[in-house]
Amino acid sequence: MRLDLSDLRYTGMVAGEVEERDGLLIPGDLLFTRYNGNPEFVGACARVPDGVNALAYPDKLIRVRFAPGVFDSRFVCYMWASEGVRQQVRQYVKTSAGQVGIAGSSLKKVRLPLPPIAEQHRIVEALEEQLSRLDAAEVSVRGALKRISRLLDKVTDFTTDASVKPNEPAAPLPALTSSIDGELPRIPSDWQWMRLGDLAEVVGGVTKDAKKQSDPEFPEVPYLRVANVQRGHLELDHITMIRVPQKKADQLRLKSGDVLMNEGGDRDKLGRGWVWQGQVPDAIHQNHVFRARIHQDLLKPELLSWYANGAAKWFEANGKQSTNLASISLTKIKNLPVPVPPRAEQQGIVERIEVCLVQLRHAQETSEQVLRQGRALRNALLRKASEGGLVHQDVHDEPAADLLARITAERAAQPTARRSRRATTKMPSQAPAPEPTPAPAFAVQQEFDL
Repeated sequence: MRLDLSDLRYTGMVAGEVEERDGLLIPGDLLFTRYNGNPEFVGACARVPDGVNALAYPDKLIRVRFAPGVFDSRFVCYMWASEGVRQQVRQYVKTSAGQVGIAGSSLKKVRLPLPPIAEQHRIVEALEEQLSRLDAAEVSVRGALKRISRLLDKVTDFTTDASVKPNEPAAPLPALTSSIDGELPRIPSDWQWMRLGDLAEVVGGVTKDAKKQSDPEFPEVPYLRVANVQRGHLELDHITMIRVPQKKADQLRLKSGDVLMNEGGDRDKLGRGWVWQGQVPDAIHQNHVFRARIHQDLLKPELLSWYANGAAKWFEANGKQSTNLASISLTKIKNLPVPVPPRAEQQGIVERIEVCLVQLRHAQETSEQVLRQGRALRNALLRKASEGGLVHQDVHDEPAADLLARITAERAAQPTARRSRRATTKMPSQAPAPEPTPAPAFAVQQEFDL
């Protein structure tokens, strides 16, 4: 419903050239998205705000300009966001050649309520008063969610509370390797730094072989992909099956306490993961997911996973970035430096962190519920407005039917523009063909004057 003017581009044409094409927007015009990757945003509406001048628009947008006195464009914009109108728009959204869009002719078919223009003004005033409060509350709640997210990252960093001052003894740093460690936190002298490869058995997963997938000789087992391994939890609603040799299935079978860490994907996905707890029997993991099996219970798996999830800078420094994919090698990830507290302290650290996480996640769920309630209230206000129940009706308002009848009569009284008759024959031109006209920097299509 809002037009974002923070990143405007220039067309390369002067204003006069655009005006000749009737391509400049004026305050009150409505713009509708013709194409969008997300079907929910196809046909979305935004109003050109007051004070905007000399603004052109691309052919991915459809402009609608109403005849004076028929619609308050703010009213139409609000009605367009109501669920009843959005349902109409969705039935006209089509996919063609992989592109999701809506035709300009389909927009004309969408039915809108038409109260008297004075009542439209009253509805807009009432909606703006109520929705401005909802908007302010939503900004506040989203700010709280951001703070909660930062706290979730901070509370799982168990080195923060244990960090020692510069004048206090600290555990020696790990031996240098080919990895880029950056500045590591100072941890107590009774803790120790260990490389992941010394702390755990780290192995990569299986690469899918298309030939084996149709061979019944190979057993079919569930396997985890990058999408299943999230930061701090596992998504197990959709598990893929794969055929592998029995020996490979035995080698990669996951055990409770294994720490899963992503090897590839987007840059921020490197190293993210969580602890496997045997939820799916006989599951293995794909080649883009590493498994770390801790030796002799040297470290609680939760502590390892929390630390790896918070080591984004280390993974960024040691990972590789191709055009569309980030990755880190098995050799590199084995060099991840991990702080290891004394065994007697580890369970207490885990319990303290889990208590904090429960509280923060409760606050997160409550905030998300408030946002859902706000969206429901917004939809209820728009629905009530579209049904004529938000403001009072005034008997002195000109009925919409009378307004439409008057506009129809005025249009009928206007003289019809004559079209010149085309020539039936055309003599071949002796002049050389002109040079092709350069394509304009933008196009204007589907402009409706309603």
